[in-house]
Amino acid sequence: MFDLAQRHDGDLVRLEVGEPDFDTPEHVIDAAASAARDGATHYTSNAGLPECRRAISDTLADEYGVEHDPDEVVVTVGGMEALHLAVLATVSPDEELLVPGPTWPNYETQATLADGRFREVPMPAETGFALDADRVIDAMSDDTAAVVLTTPSNPTGRVFDPDECRAVVEAAADHDAYVIADEVYLGLTYDGPVEGIAAYTDHPDHVLTVGSCSKRYAMTGWRLGWLAGDRHVLDEVVTVRESTTACAPSVSQHAAIAALTRPQEPFQEMYRAFEERRDLVADRIDAIDGLSAPRPEGAFYAFLDPGIDAPAVDVAKHLLREHGVVLAPGDGFGDTAPGRLRLSFANSVDRLEEGFDRIEAGLAEY
Repeated sequence: MFDLAQRHDGDLVRLEVGEPDFDTPEHVIDAAASAARDGATHYTSNAGLPECRRAISDTLADEYGVEHDPDEVVVTVGGMEALHLAVLATVSPDEELLVPGPTWPNYETQATLADGRFREVPMPAETGFALDADRVIDAMSDDTAAVVLTTPSNPTGRVFDPDECRAVVEAAADHDAYVIADEVYLGLTYDGPVEGIAAYTDHPDHVLTVGSCSKRYAMTGWRLGWLAGDRHVLDEVVTVRESTTACAPSVSQHAAIAALTRPQEPFQEMYRAFEERRDLVADRIDAIDGLSAPRPEGAFYAFLDPGIDAPAVDVAKHLLREHGVVLAPGDGFGDTAPGRLRLSFANSVDRLEEGFDRIEAGLAEY
């Protein structure tokens, strides 16, 4: 859809890409520029700068209740590398990576790169794709190496219930498996207190926490994330990444230190903007006949059911070509929810209003 949109003439409302529409705040850019001018342009240790690991450790503890010493944190090239390294460190050839569906498609690629097997475990649409621990636990076997829990979820925007997450972690521990907690959107949770999965389980040593500066801090291009967890697993992670990226960019690590430790007001403003957009999206969905979606509780996605018996790709192409609004077909997020469309509300209120006007007209016409 992104490529089709690039080739399309005319005004488009782009709601297909999950990237904040904000620029990185000035104080973060200034800190990175100063660090570069002061000579911070060299390799760091494989695990990252001690000051960066300390900033991440403190943020995990203070904001999400996840307790890790700095030497239990590895600074990565975005959350993507953290996930890749976590899968490589836990999934052996022919072992399974379980993921509740609908799900972000990159997990399947990462399982393949580890010579493992990917298995999507469908969550029930009638509960809005809420995490059903029993379904995940029933899918576990001696071949299960890891389970990915993404909360808040991409593509649904759901925040998983702590009790359900806790049950999955306990079952994974019984199978000598790990839970990879993909929590890159955790700082964009709207309807209640925020804790990481590792904070409310009796088996935190079986949880590997993935985080990132990309979403909450509007730093996608800086490529700065982290993996936190059991020291023995992270020793293997550091060994692997010596042969891949060696270390995260030094200048980006200084940017992350500034983002995590210095004034938070710019990020709080972004959060309030996303929350306002979430409310608008929920209201517009409710007001359009035949359209429905689970209420987004976090991230910046809504997983739309257009109420049309047609392939999602066909509906998405119609909306783009005839009405100038771009959405992501839900088929790209696994086999659980064919016919759905993912909408990203990482766009202005005015453009979202215009986008929903076009969606309403396009679905009525289709």
